[in-house]
Amino acid sequence: MLLAISVAACVSTFAVPSSAKSSPSSLSFPFLVEAKALLNSGVLPPDLGNLTQLVHLDLSGTNIGGPIPSTIGNLSALANLSIYSNLLSGSIPPEIGNLKNLVKMRLISNNLRGPIPSSIWHLSNLTDLILISNQLSGSIPSSIGHLSNLTYLILNSNQLSGSIPSSIGHLSNLTYLILRSNQLSGSIPSSIGHLSNLAILFLTSNQLNGSIPSFIGHLSNLTGLDLSSNRLCGSIPPEIGNLKNLKGMDMGSNILNGSIPSSIGHLSNLTYLYLSSNRLCGSIPPEIGNLKNLKWMNMSSNILNGPIPCEIGKLQNLVRVDMSHNNLHGPIPREIGNLSGLTYLALNRNDLVGTIPNELAYLPQLMYLDLSQNNLSGKIPSKLRFVPINLNLSYNRLDCQIPNRSPNGCPNEVCRKDFNSSNCFSSVANKGTKLGLVISLPIIVSLALLVFVVCFRYRNTPKNEGESKTTKHGDIFSIWNYDGSIAYEDIIKATNDFDIRYCIGTGGYGSVYRAQLPSGQVVALKKLHRFEAEDPAFDHSFRNEVQMLTNVLHKNIVKLYGFCLHSRCMFLVYEYMEKGSLFCALRFDVEASEIGWIQRVKIVEAMAHALSYLHHDCTPPIVHRDISSNNILLNTQLEAFVSDFGTARLLHPDLSNQTVIAGTCGYIAPELAYTMVVTEKCDVFSFGVVALETIMGRHPGDLLSSLTSPPSENMMIIDVLDPRLPVPTNPIVAGDIVLVAMMAFACLRPEPRSRPTMLRLSQEFLSRRKALASPLRTVSLLQLWNRNMNFVQLSNEEIGAQV
Repeated sequence: MLLAISVAACVSTFAVPSSAKSSPSSLSFPFLVEAKALLNSGVLPPDLGNLTQLVHLDLSGTNIGGPIPSTIGNLSALANLSIYSNLLSGSIPPEIGNLKNLVKMRLISNNLRGPIPSSIWHLSNLTDLILISNQLSGSIPSSIGHLSNLTYLILNSNQLSGSIPSSIGHLSNLTYLILRSNQLSGSIPSSIGHLSNLAILFLTSNQLNGSIPSFIGHLSNLTGLDLSSNRLCGSIPPEIGNLKNLKGMDMGSNILNGSIPSSIGHLSNLTYLYLSSNRLCGSIPPEIGNLKNLKWMNMSSNILNGPIPCEIGKLQNLVRVDMSHNNLHGPIPREIGNLSGLTYLALNRNDLVGTIPNELAYLPQLMYLDLSQNNLSGKIPSKLRFVPINLNLSYNRLDCQIPNRSPNGCPNEVCRKDFNSSNCFSSVANKGTKLGLVISLPIIVSLALLVFVVCFRYRNTPKNEGESKTTKHGDIFSIWNYDGSIAYEDIIKATNDFDIRYCIGTGGYGSVYRAQLPSGQVVALKKLHRFEAEDPAFDHSFRNEVQMLTNVLHKNIVKLYGFCLHSRCMFLVYEYMEKGSLFCALRFDVEASEIGWIQRVKIVEAMAHALSYLHHDCTPPIVHRDISSNNILLNTQLEAFVSDFGTARLLHPDLSNQTVIAGTCGYIAPELAYTMVVTEKCDVFSFGVVALETIMGRHPGDLLSSLTSPPSENMMIIDVLDPRLPVPTNPIVAGDIVLVAMMAFACLRPEPRSRPTMLRLSQEFLSRRKALASPLRTVSLLQLWNRNMNFVQLSNEEIGAQV
């Protein structure tokens, strides 16, 4: 008889009485006895090959380790093989090619190494070949074209190299082709245009070059296209407009040039469009106004010129728009005021002129607006000053008409009219000037906090005799949910009263939960444990974090949406970061390999800007005191945000600032051990540790211990870089990595006065990019320590050519 074995079946069988296991029916399933031994031993036994009638084998999520035994090739009846989220190691045995009846093979999230055996291509009945998140290497054999029944070919997050074989075009039944996050090179074969049934094509994060073949326009059933983070050049083929079913397209981070084809307006089902970080030029076609379903649009970091088409106002579903870092000119179209759902608008670093349209002040959901580094003039719309958003208007030619005190309490004197730096407003994004006006939530939320503290104390004050005590729940304050509040009961319901199933981590003074609110939005909740809520120290940390986060607002600091002060529990409501902490992202090979060198440099840059804001744009300055990779959070775009302000401290120049040691072991500045005096240079030291950790892929503990003196001449930078990423050969990327390393070493000087300020580090990131003059392999740590490096200054055109 044929068998179908899964882990669940094995576990339920093991629960039966021992007498039942000797029954004839139990003896008909000899694999159940072997499976029990398998689970106890933690490895796949060679005797697995004796189950010649086995049809279904699913051993997912059981922590099975060791190699796949070659005897698996004896399972001639096997149709379904699923082993994922385990610890399998070694190579895929070539004997697996004997499984002629195999229909589905899924070996996901293990530690399998070596090449994909060519014998796999003998499995003519195979429909699903999914080998995600392993460490497979070598090329994809050209014999793949023999698998004529294949519908799913998913090989992402491995170390596969070589070119994509043209024989892949023979797989006429293929619907999913996902090869992202490998080391594939060469051009995209034009034969892919023959895959008429293809719905998903993801080739992102490889080293593909050449142009995008026009044959891609033949894929009429395509719904998802991701070619980002490669080295693709040439123009976007106009045939792309034939993909009428396309819902998502990402071609960002390539070397694409030419103009955006007007045929892009034919993609009426498109919901996201990413063309950022290329060399696209010309104007934005007005046909873009036909993309009525578009929600996310990113065309940043190109050399686009011409005006922003007024047709953008037709895109009623737009949520996020980024056209920054281009050469766009002309006025900001008033039609943007029609985009009632817009939450994010970045038009900075262009040549936009004219006044800021009043219509922007009435966008009900706008949370982020960056118009900095343009040539805007005139007055700021009065309503815009008080809209609860992240606002950056720096480096323009705007008139400075501000009341006696700005909404965050900054005095008028710090706002100055400077037509050389081109604005009276300083930058929220750390452009190196004094803090001017930060249009944000602080004053509103601070008042709300005061109200809640008063109400909280009032509710817990004994009433006079004869008065009844109330037990009404207190609502938290939030304007993020647009209806004005998030009810306490909504939080309890969304987490099933903070059930452990919703817990995603435990911090220094509470646990963090993931909650989806009735509106559909996902938030992170930091809740004090009950015994911690009664501890004055933890209560102080909670209130300290509320105070800090309601008085700071920066694009790289995690957003506080609300809070609850309640006799039963206390919690904070934050923006949810899907990718978790930088520590976790670097800890696991799959996640770490997806964070390339460019992204890692941007993570360090974001940290520098956030800390510069805290140290130099806040009055009094704020020292975080616990900068570590655990407190750097990443969103889906791998953008970094500084979090966890429970230990943060305001620095008052006239006070001693003595403190108890706070922070995470391995990141604390050495002087705190003997001076007990907290300064900004404590954060600078911690920043240096995290910067090194980011490019090394691990905590630099051993390296730190050797940095009390200059490093050896024989220690090279490539010897300490994360080995899970290829050594960068691009001179600009190499220059960025060298810059990060030099910054880190400067921050780790034993003497605090020798360390740079975060303002200086932030400004270094904002200066024009430089290319490394010599190959990265020739750079020693001693050169970085001494800042003895040669760079080549490039023009914008040369930068575009290199990138």
